[in-house]
Amino acid sequence: MDNRAYAPCKGNMMGSFSIWHWLIVLVIVMLVFGTKKLGNMGSDIGKAVKGFKDGVKGEDDKPATPAAPGTIDVDAKEKK
Repeated sequence: MDNRAYAPCKGNMMGSFSIWHWLIVLVIVMLVFGTKKLGNMGSDIGKAVKGFKDGVKGEDDKPATPAAPGTIDVDAKEKK
């Protein structure tokens, strides 16, 4: 039995497929969806990731709004 078919991938192999397989898949995807639609999808994904990152930061990272001029910002203490 020939063991070369079961040898681990070496070089520029991605998983079990060669670079030529991935290039053919890329060409087929571009033919099916078109470059404009793929660009729009990439842009939408980028906006979604940015929105998610901004949402994860939360309210704590936002700078505090400055008080109106002429007001004093102090903490009130309760009398005992």
